[in-house]
Order: sequence, then structure tokens, then C-alpha cells
Amino acid sequence: MNKIKKVGVIGAGTMGAGIAGQVANAGVEVWLLDLPSEGESVNSFAERGLERLKDPDMPGIMSEEAEQLINLGNTRDHFNELTDCDWIAEAVVERLDIKQALYKKLNESCKDSTIITSNTSTIPISLLTEGMPQSFCERFAITHFFNPVRFMRLLELVRGKETKQEVMDTLDVFCETMLGKGVVPCSDTPGFLANRVGVFAIQCALHKAFDYKLSPTEADAFFGRPLGLPKTGVFGLYDLIGIDLMADVAKSLENILPENDAFHKFASPIGFVSNMIANGQTGNKNDQGFYKQVGNDKKVIDLSSGNYVNHERLKTPLLDEAEKRGVAAIISDKSPYGLFIWDVLSETLCYAASLVPEVTDDLTQIDDAMKLGYNWVKGPFELIDEIGIEYFVSRLKNSGKNVPDFLLNSSNNKFYNNSNSTLSTLSASGELNPIIRPKGVLRFSEARQTLEPINSNESASWFEYEGAAIVEFHSKANALDSESLDMISDAVTTSEKKGLRGVIVHNDFQHFSCGVSLWSVRNCFEKNDFDGLDAFLSYFQNTMLQMRDSKLPVIAAPVGMSIGGGFEVVLHADHVVSHANSVMGLVESFVGVVPAGGGCKEMLYRWTEKLNDSEKGAWKSFMNIGLGRKANSPQEADALTMRRSGDVFQMNRDRILNVALSSLDETKKADQRSPLALSGVKHFQQMLEWLEVNHKKGMLTPHDVTVGTEIGRIMSGGDCSAGAVFSEQEILDAERSSFVTLAQTQETQARIVSMLDNGITLRN
Repeated sequence: MNKIKKVGVIGAGTMGAGIAGQVANAGVEVWLLDLPSEGESVNSFAERGLERLKDPDMPGIMSEEAEQLINLGNTRDHFNELTDCDWIAEAVVERLDIKQALYKKLNESCKDSTIITSNTSTIPISLLTEGMPQSFCERFAITHFFNPVRFMRLLELVRGKETKQEVMDTLDVFCETMLGKGVVPCSDTPGFLANRVGVFAIQCALHKAFDYKLSPTEADAFFGRPLGLPKTGVFGLYDLIGIDLMADVAKSLENILPENDAFHKFASPIGFVSNMIANGQTGNKNDQGFYKQVGNDKKVIDLSSGNYVNHERLKTPLLDEAEKRGVAAIISDKSPYGLFIWDVLSETLCYAASLVPEVTDDLTQIDDAMKLGYNWVKGPFELIDEIGIEYFVSRLKNSGKNVPDFLLNSSNNKFYNNSNSTLSTLSASGELNPIIRPKGVLRFSEARQTLEPINSNESASWFEYEGAAIVEFHSKANALDSESLDMISDAVTTSEKKGLRGVIVHNDFQHFSCGVSLWSVRNCFEKNDFDGLDAFLSYFQNTMLQMRDSKLPVIAAPVGMSIGGGFEVVLHADHVVSHANSVMGLVESFVGVVPAGGGCKEMLYRWTEKLNDSEKGAWKSFMNIGLGRKANSPQEADALTMRRSGDVFQMNRDRILNVALSSLDETKKADQRSPLALSGVKHFQQMLEWLEVNHKKGMLTPHDVTVGTEIGRIMSGGDCSAGAVFSEQEILDAERSSFVTLAQTQETQARIVSMLDNGITLRN
């Protein structure tokens, strides 16, 4: 197998730049080339690609070190830099003549072992390589990445008839281990897998929403989190991708799919949507689409009039029921909401099943494609398992829908079966085949299907696996409440008694934890139960100390967002194995409170230790927590003292749990915190002056000043003299006191209500 040490990317658009950025994130040198420019800089197209990677809202590169590995150039002056590349990824415009001309030039100039791939999803390999020598065809493949490349996990890897296995193996290993991708092998069929099923689902949901006369708010409330799909739903996803771009994607698939393909039922444009595109209402990129933000207010388009009206989150008992019972609760409901979801799911799941075995004989490839490429929690066949194959097929027949042969021939009661502690899937021929992942890959979502929880409640569970306790959060957004803490505490206590190897806090969902449940906080202040709130915070703090002070090692293995209270769990672990894209930070100030699970305390200790100065440490903690600074990469986390020197990260999130398990026996317990000398009243006054100055500049709102005052009080010790010594518990008490004080203010309560009811950060 060849080793990839130098990469070339041709085409510095969104996809090409993204590929180059992820290669650099992996620590590999890359040349990013585009056409020469006639402007001031001959490399301006490539330079623009790099600038897109540095977008602070969606950074495609992880660090300054990664940026240094990206060389910029153009195809006229720097083509010679490609001659010794081990892999060249082409991401130019989707025109066959341009691609073929480029391949001929690459074939003449590159070394014989250079692997060449295209990022296309619309042009078959047979056409791309038409007229090329066999030696070229043997080292050519399609590597179809998803946008944004750094964050989307899926890579569809497509081989041609002549492609050598060694080439496929090299790409597979490099993209999986170094680029962190979940590699799904695909046949060279139109649309491959993810876009074929994913765009079908989106188009179907869009058309059905108009058929049922549902508002975007109503459709997105159900075609989203209740199904285990991203919260954007269908209309929000259109806005995110771009309404005009989605129309182009649908048209592209319509052009390449066979005439008898079911996609054509939902491919035609909707007049209302076409008018929006003509009016420039193309989504988030133009600040107006189906949704529109106006100051602190979120608006939604009225599909009858075309006017924007106030957006309020849909409240219906059916959504509450779906939280408890899942998909079954929705599709059994006879309201327009239930019928809408049944229509969309039955069409989409049948479409996925119709691809077996013609497009693939491995249903896990379809499920993986949707989970990795579209962020579905469950793939189509996992959803059918949840619904029940027998019920699904029976209802399809009763409603007069065609049932794909693969569903009719499925005699087993489930597509995924657990037997002898092995998870297997049903093949197209009806046999059960064990799921085999690459060495080192371990998805807990699959492993737990072979396990029974040792203890479980609505918010969390813990399992015994390979001699360790695995704690998994599974509440909405994995928000922490007293039941989440119960499971952490029980796992630690029971593991000590049983002599297990240690405890790992991890889950396989999109996010580790988005913080303490604001619903729990709201419930307390609406009942005026601030003693109850204080008791919960005390339990939170004590559970964090129990983790740290346990005799057993405790490892946090976060993916996605670990923010607020979720990050406080990470801060109190003995060791952290995180994903390279994990987002970490204490963001409580945005909702008008302070970290009170030990977050303020821990950051104060870490900054003081790093700077060896109590005043500088207090100031850094005050600024970072007050501004809610987040780290979008391990390197940023290091700069913000959010990671210890021994903490590690993995490019591929599917390898995190395996690394955490193998690290248990080597993990040393974190030291308990000694008393800390604080900076005192004069420093506290400087913090107050800074808050007032920036309030007058318009940088801070009045309540920002109130929240900042409490953060400053915790970090400096408030009215104490400089050098006054505080115990760890006294700092924790100060956190808790400030949280409860702020929770009693009308401004904090308004911020929390705004976030929960409308998803908007209120600036008051």
C-alpha cells in the first residue's frame, strides 16, 4: 500500500478548498491550485479558497500550523508541483471536457504511482476516463466528499472497472485514519448513495409539506429531531444549503437518474419556491429564505401570502409524545402532522429499500451514508426496525403503495439482529452477516445493541463494556439534569465496588452535551424554588468532585459540542480523548448565568497555574467565560487552557472510544485542588471598570454587565483583600451563589425563556 505524503488539489472552490484544508489538518503538505487570475494577484482564486477556510463561523482549518501546510498556486505556473504528489484530487467545474483535458495533462506529467481522483457525483467514471490509457484508469477513482469537508463525516469512495485494489485500499486507509472520514464504498451509479436518498427525502418532505398545507414551522418541527434528523428540518435545511443550490441539485439528479426512478415524482420545482429564488430569497447566504432574522426576532414566511410573520416554536402534545415513544407515536397519529410524516417516511424508506440489491447489496452502506452524510441518528433500515417491518409492510399494502422486493422478502423481524453478542445485518439474499468495521473503529451506537444497561433512566444510561463503565447521555441535546448526574454517580460508585477498570463518559450522538437543562432551571424559577435550584447545583458540583476523586480513572470522550455543563464534565475527567472537531467552552453568560458545576473554579485554577500569577489568571478566566469563548479545535482549546498536556484527540470520531478504552490502564488520577490565593478587591474593581467602559461603547448590554460582575466576583474573590486564600469548596460556593442570584433576575429569566421558546439569544 502506498503512503500519502504530499497531496495536490485542483480547483479552489468550496469543495476543493475544503479537501485541501482537511489534508492540512491531518498534517500533510498540500498544493491548492486554481486557474491563474488576471487581477492583482495571479493566485487570487486559490487565495480566496484559503480565506473561505478561515471563516470563523465555519473554520475549515484547525490551526495556524495546518495553514502553513497549504501551498497556493495556479495551474499555469505551479503545475510542476504536482509531479511528485502521491494523490491529486480534482474538484473543478462539472464539465466533462474540462476534466478530461486536465486528466490528460496529469497523465503526462505525474509519476506513475500518483493516485488521481475526482470529487464529482454526477459524471460516471466510465465517461471521466474515456480515451485514457489503462495505466491511468488503474489509479483513478472518485472521492466524493461532503460540504463542509472538515465537519461532514462521509466520504463516498467509488472505483472504476480498472481501478486497482491497492489504490482503493490506500485511499480508504488515508481518508479514514488521517482525514477522519467514514468511508462508504459505492457502486458507480447515479447519485451514489447519500445524495440519492437524502435529496429524495428532502424533496419529498418539501412537496408533501405544500400538499398538506403545513407551515415551515410545522413541517420542520416534525421532519427533524422527532425522527432523529437534524433540527433544521426541511425548510431550514433548504435555507442552510441555499434554496437556489438545492433546486440545482434536484435538477441535476433528475437529469442523471433513470426515467422510472421514483425520484422524478418529487423533482419538479414548486412555483412558490421558484418565485422566492427569482426574488433573491435564497436562504441564509442572503439573510432571507423560508426563515429570516430581524434583530432579536425570528420570522418565517407565510406560504399563502409570501409575507414574513413572527416565528414561534410549535407546541403540540404530539411532539411531547414523540419525545417518549419516538417515530411510532407520530406515524400512528391521524392528524395532518402524523399523516405528513407517514407519507414522507413511507416514500423515503421504500426508496432506500428499492436500491437493494441493484445499487448495493449491503444495507449498512445506505444507513452509514445517511448517518455520516446527512447527520441522521438512524439510517433508513434502522428506522424501519424501529417502526417494525411487519407493521410497515402491512400499512404500505393497505395504503396501496408498492412494496420493494427487498422488504417483501425480508422474513426476519429485524434488519439488525443481535445474536451471540454480535451485531449482524440482513443481506439481500436473506442471510445474516456480522458488521465488520476497520481495526480500531468502535461505534458505541452499535456496541450497546449487544449490551443491557446496568442502570438507566430517561436522561442517561451506563453499561459495562470491556471491563469498564460507559456512561451515555441520551436526553434532548444531551442536556444534563439530576437524572444524568445519577447515572454518573452510580457508574462511579458501582465500578469502584466491582473493581472495574474505570469509567468513560461518551456517546455516539451528534453532540456530547449542550449543557445543563435550561428547562430544569426554568422550572425552578417559575416555581420560585431557588432552594431546589441551589440543591441541584450542589449535586452537580459534588458529582464532578466524585468523578475526580474516585479511585478509578475517569475519561471523557466528547464528540460534537461539549459546552456549558457538558464541558464541566470534561473539565473534571482525569483524561480526555476528544474528536478533532469537538467544540468546547463555557457559554453560560449568553443565557444570563455563570458556570456552576465547577467550570469557573476549574478555569481559574488552570489559568493561574499556566501563568503562575493569580491576577493574570483571574483576568483570563473573567474574559473567556464572560465572552463565552469556545474552542473549535484541539489547538484552540490548548490556547484557552481547556485541555491538559496529556489529553489527546482523534481525527476520526469512530476511533475515540477504542482509544479511551486502551488508555484506561495508563490514566493517572488528577490531583485534588489546593487552596488558591485570589487577586482581591482592587482587581475586582478593575473588572467592573472594564465592564462599564465597554457598556458605554455599546459592546455590552446592561445585563451583560450584571453577569460579568458576578463572574468577576468569583474570579477575584470580590471584596476580599489581595492574596486571600480560598478553598476549592469556597470557590464552588461562590459559583453556586452567583448562579442562583442571577436566576432570580427578570433579565436572566427572559434570556432563558427566549432560548427555549424561540431558540434566540436575547440581548437585554
